[in-house]
Amino acid sequence: MRAALLQTTASDDPARNLEILRGMVRGAAAQGAGFVLTPEVSNCVSASRAHQAEVLRHEADDATLAGLREEAARAGIWLSVGSLALKTHDADGRFANRSFLIAPDGDIRARYDKIHMFDVAVSETETYRESAGYRPGTRAVLAETPFAKVGLSICYDVRFAHLYRRLAQAGAEILLVPSAFSPVTGAAHWQSLLRARAIETGCFVLAAAQTGRHAAREGKARETHGHSLAVAPWGEVLADAGTAPGTTFVDLDLSQVAQARGRVPALSHDRPFEGP
Repeated sequence: MRAALLQTTASDDPARNLEILRGMVRGAAAQGAGFVLTPEVSNCVSASRAHQAEVLRHEADDATLAGLREEAARAGIWLSVGSLALKTHDADGRFANRSFLIAPDGDIRARYDKIHMFDVAVSETETYRESAGYRPGTRAVLAETPFAKVGLSICYDVRFAHLYRRLAQAGAEILLVPSAFSPVTGAAHWQSLLRARAIETGCFVLAAAQTGRHAAREGKARETHGHSLAVAPWGEVLADAGTAPGTTFVDLDLSQVAQARGRVPALSHDRPFEGP
């Protein structure tokens, strides 16, 4: 399976972002990719809740989702829509950060709402409170495809190793970590965390990422780390996209999953223990 990781610098204009994504998906499929992956919040990067309330839509009405489903069907590919910011019917008005796995016929095969919210103080000048605008999901998701079992996650989830162990023990062979990572935490932790999740589970880890400085008409402009990454089950970095927007290709040999787990079968070595 040839996978293509799309690295973008999304703005706060969903229509413009969709136009860019359509072209990138078509280009990746034309170069032989059967599995194309977009980053977290592919439809809109904005720090303004007011602007998000104006431009975001519910899933059934979201033009980005509809357009990407069309592109997947047109190209006959599997497509991971890393995540979309979507309105919900929750009384508190919070959005969903939702990932989709789209089949080659354009059908939605899996949905996953980000479980862990990025509520952190990276520095005195860089703080985030994702839970103020987004409500967390409550369910881990494993999807079956003809080429692999795929575990879904989003960005900050990567710091919670138990989620990935659960997915791997349920059969996951590929783990997806679409992201819009902070430049500060990205420089310090991004590659280490992704390699650790691959090594611990014996899975391929594919992480399509946002990159650069994101234009915003309202609110503070945001910057993201980039470096979309593909990691093999033994922990080798197969591809690093750097910081420029573009498409990174990687050929996946799923036999490497069984090989890695055969060498170190840690997924079957859990033991009960007491304390602390």
